[in-house]
Amino acid sequence: MNVICYSSFTFGYLNRARVLFASVKRFHPDWHCVALITDVPPAGFQWRDDESIDEIVYAKDLEIENFESWLFKLDVIEVCTAVKGPYLLQACKGKADAVIYLDPDTCLFNALDPLIEELQHSEIIVTPHQIYPDKERSAIIDNEITSLKTGIYNLGFLAVRTSGEGQRMAQWWNDRLLEFCHDDIPNGLFVDQRWCDHIPSFFDNVKILKDPGYNVASWNLSHRTVDIGRDGVAHVNGVPLRFWHFTKLGPLGDIMTKRYALDNFPVYELWAWYRDQVVLATGTDVPHGYWAFGFYEDGAAISKDQRVLYRHRKDLQKAFPNPFASGEGTLQSWLANEGLA
Repeated sequence: MNVICYSSFTFGYLNRARVLFASVKRFHPDWHCVALITDVPPAGFQWRDDESIDEIVYAKDLEIENFESWLFKLDVIEVCTAVKGPYLLQACKGKADAVIYLDPDTCLFNALDPLIEELQHSEIIVTPHQIYPDKERSAIIDNEITSLKTGIYNLGFLAVRTSGEGQRMAQWWNDRLLEFCHDDIPNGLFVDQRWCDHIPSFFDNVKILKDPGYNVASWNLSHRTVDIGRDGVAHVNGVPLRFWHFTKLGPLGDIMTKRYALDNFPVYELWAWYRDQVVLATGTDVPHGYWAFGFYEDGAAISKDQRVLYRHRKDLQKAFPNPFASGEGTLQSWLANEGLA
């Protein structure tokens, strides 16, 4: 099966994406790895000779209508999830038999051959955040209630066949994410994830993957025990660890991991290994937290409030088709005059 594996990120997350793609190539050297980047390379940036990336696609080349205006309406998390739909639709119309999406902060620890086998029968595969109900009240709040807010399925992973229901789902997802990929939990939206709660209802041949070895993360450690054998192979609840979702690398991720991993020490070993790999993949030519579209042309930061205002004001979108511009007669100038800058 001809497989595309893609991930969506900015240059600020390139170090994590390098770890991901290296792990993909370790187990699946024949997969076509695509970096989907919504960003502009920093000054002086150079791609490494040993990148495990086969193709680089910049979001500006996805033929999104009024790209600058569209992008300005979204923050960095929203836009990196929003472009996943347009690229998936494009890939489904190409020569690949299957497309797999993985977040840049995921990493493979075993081959994903069972996924490819499943795609012989299913056309869409999703993974739930949790596959077992919690019992402790704190865990119910942290995990089950949070999933009710952010979506039942974790869209750090998605697999589709590129024909039939897979392509039909890609078209629907493309359309929804282009207009409604917002972090707006009070109004029922959490970027791409809440939309995908509809998938089992809207489409046929959907596989809800409940294997505990997939998408292991802090939000499901209360029911997953990790062990590493003498051969170095990691297992979860007795089955191979396929991939880990190392979300929130830093203090918050540490807090949630410790809360639920407790004395399951292999969990901390995997985290320590991952941190080391990210450090090795970090270059000095990408400033920490870099995202070119976080600023106006003059270097002033764009606030989330300014993006949301522009999102809801059709008159501003019409008057300022390039909202990133600086100087007289620009959105930035208008906001300053209105006391909103």
